[in-house]
Amino acid sequence: MAVRRFAAASLVAAMAITLAACNSDGTPPGGTTTNAGDAVRGGTLNMLGGGDVDYMDPNISYYSLGYLNLRMWSRQLFTYPADPGGKNTTPVADLATEIPTAQNGGISADGKTYTIKIKPGAKWNTTPARQITAADLVRGVKRTANPVQPFGGIPDFADLLVGYQAFADGFGKVAKTPAGIKDYIEKTPLPGVEAKDETTVVFHLTQQATYFVDMLTLSAFSPAPVESLKYLPASTELGNNFPSDGPYKIDSWVPTKSITYSRNPAWDPATDPVRKAYVDKIVVNETVSQDSVQQQLQTGTPNADLGWDLAPPPSQLPALIAKKDKLLNIGDTSSTNPYIIYNTVSPNNNKALENPQVRQALSYAINRDHIIQVLGGPTINPPLTHVLPDVITGSKQIDPYPYNPDKAKQLLAAAGHPNLTLKFLYRNASEGSSKTFQTVQQDLSKVGITVVGVPSPNADFYVKYLQVPTVAKRGVWDLSLASWGSDWYGNAALTFFKPLFSGESSFPPIGSNFGLFNDAQTNALTQQALAAPTTDAAAAIWAKADARVMDQAAFYPVSNPKQANYHAEQVNNAVYVPSLQMFDPTNVWLAKGKQG
Repeated sequence: MAVRRFAAASLVAAMAITLAACNSDGTPPGGTTTNAGDAVRGGTLNMLGGGDVDYMDPNISYYSLGYLNLRMWSRQLFTYPADPGGKNTTPVADLATEIPTAQNGGISADGKTYTIKIKPGAKWNTTPARQITAADLVRGVKRTANPVQPFGGIPDFADLLVGYQAFADGFGKVAKTPAGIKDYIEKTPLPGVEAKDETTVVFHLTQQATYFVDMLTLSAFSPAPVESLKYLPASTELGNNFPSDGPYKIDSWVPTKSITYSRNPAWDPATDPVRKAYVDKIVVNETVSQDSVQQQLQTGTPNADLGWDLAPPPSQLPALIAKKDKLLNIGDTSSTNPYIIYNTVSPNNNKALENPQVRQALSYAINRDHIIQVLGGPTINPPLTHVLPDVITGSKQIDPYPYNPDKAKQLLAAAGHPNLTLKFLYRNASEGSSKTFQTVQQDLSKVGITVVGVPSPNADFYVKYLQVPTVAKRGVWDLSLASWGSDWYGNAALTFFKPLFSGESSFPPIGSNFGLFNDAQTNALTQQALAAPTTDAAAAIWAKADARVMDQAAFYPVSNPKQANYHAEQVNNAVYVPSLQMFDPTNVWLAKGKQG
């Protein structure tokens, strides 16, 4: 989220053909969304993919695949529903009893205090089952700042929650052990999040934030039971032992191999308006190639129902759309996906990428149209030439780097770097990622730049490369692909600038500023926008921040794409949820006789 915000985990596979076969509201064409009254309960939902979650930890996970995983077994105060009518970008109450407003007393007159009640009957699958409490919510928010693996979206709210930054600074000095972490969490208050009574949590903000309910859809604001403190945050041990409050529980997680979920007996459907949980079990196979996933979904293989982290290959999409395949869905993303990261701290080439002029040259030398074409074309990969997609407040159309190889050569010569050799990090299991690398390699060769590939497995791409600043500082990579989706929708510009372009405060692992971009003017504009008295005033400043990031060539955006997803014939009620970038597995059901 950073869907919402989440950074999207896979490159969109798309093509330049009519979209007549697909519905933009996320409902698959051909009537595969069926009346819930006809739903068949039971069976095993089999999901196939080639990559793993970032972290099996609700307060830490920050990528779309992680959010898809959490949908099964973790709940938040508010979340996005699987609404066949398309209203799936408006948050609804999940663990909370209602959306807070000034009218119902949930928001104070000054807009700085939010009071939220947790539903009675929402329980952990502990022994015995136990009510989720306000103290659990406070504990969960505190865990986001842990010194082992902090939440990647902290820049979104570090300055908004009263006392959070000081709490996080202190946490960073604590021993990286379960005992040290537990002691700090239990003994150190966080003024911005208060357990008023057993089921009432109060948030204290430093300023008004009309987007705060949307922000609370982030997995960071998931409750955490006291049992979670027995293990290191983000560890495999915790992932296999974290109590569930959703409709399913984790039976087994073997990283990069498989995940198995089964029904959570402590889950009460009366408390959960979002997840119907029709199937009894969900099994994820993380060892399947992109081509094989699509083949199995199309040919009725018994253990293939939904994809996991892989969209249909771009090369196969034209035929699917041409025949108006009813099992294919094209959904909105509100994202910049893919984009090319410039490693501004790379020591390679005498630190050439530190120089904005060199990064500007690269931006002129890359042909966006070529990349979009190998990803399938502009119809469902509409070009994005700046930071903010058009649905985000503050977006203003600019195109500062139209393709111009002659200009690129001039800038490289003026910067004293007429010839460069650059390392390009990409995911070799993804057709879109591989083809984008090859396309950039060809484009840059035309201006005298040699590009060498650094292939990575999907599961390693973020956690072993991009999320580790020392890897960037060592020059393991100079260019890389990434993608980003808004953490929420509409008034959400901060979810791009704070995690991606806010200097040291957004460096990984706390943020997702993988290229370690740091510009004082961008930082100042971001703070001005956050303090703006009105949304319109903020929008004007966000537009200036967008222009500044592009002037400094912090990154090279490519597209605000649509997301292609495919499901097997036996899958019913497949509703696309943008925050998951996938059909919601907790709401599908399987046809009789084809239940895995």
